[in-house]
Amino acid sequence: MWLLFLLLAWVAAVVSCVRVCRTAVVTGQARQRTQDTPPDSDDAHAGLTLYETAYLSGGPHRLADVVLVLMAQQRRLHLAHTGWATVVDPVGQDPVERAALTAIGPEGQCRIPDVRTALSGTDAVRGLADRLVDAGLAAPAAIRTAVRQVRGAALVVLSAAGATYWTAPSGEPDRLVLAWFALPLILTLGTWAIARAESRPSTGWATEAGAARLRQEHPGVRDRRPAPAPAGLTGLALHGPAVLVDPGLRAALHSSGA
Repeated sequence: MWLLFLLLAWVAAVVSCVRVCRTAVVTGQARQRTQDTPPDSDDAHAGLTLYETAYLSGGPHRLADVVLVLMAQQRRLHLAHTGWATVVDPVGQDPVERAALTAIGPEGQCRIPDVRTALSGTDAVRGLADRLVDAGLAAPAAIRTAVRQVRGAALVVLSAAGATYWTAPSGEPDRLVLAWFALPLILTLGTWAIARAESRPSTGWATEAGAARLRQEHPGVRDRRPAPAPAGLTGLALHGPAVLVDPGLRAALHSSGA
């Protein structure tokens, strides 16, 4: 039985470590291509949009909160303190707003956590994320996924070692058997530590360059939408729902798991 547990531990360790190495190579090549490609003159001098700021600061869920609050402030959505979003005006003014309305669904009412999840997978949000990644401002999702996978593999190794101990006859497994589990554990923990150290600026949503861009433009974040971005929305994009002045909106986002 212990051989099966050991095989599981080694498979999890090797697969996760190979994925981390492969992701590091691909990400490094993409980053090099980005550095070698001169930025477009218009994009180089343009400020971050409100949506871009939200994504770099808190990812797609922060972006969802921003678009929901924006539409609520314009009386096109109603956000209840119980965590429900209700459509008042079913007309979106940009692709992200239209995606949010689609995420709410044809019934015109949906739980805010469900809206966040559905909106994160829409073409509008993925397109915005891809543009930020191509510009070197946002971290590719593969980096966060690879780091989580190798951390999960370490937990699998520990679980397999524990299962071997508890299923051993009389609770006295051979120490040499348990020692075999130390090798994949060292491999996964070492790889996880190196991956965390190497990708630490990118394990959030913004890369080091993206974080520097946010610091440079805070608090005067420029919005490319027709109307200027209210200061409250800029604060929400940068810091999350806790900074909202309206207690009703703050309760709606917090009660829904923000």
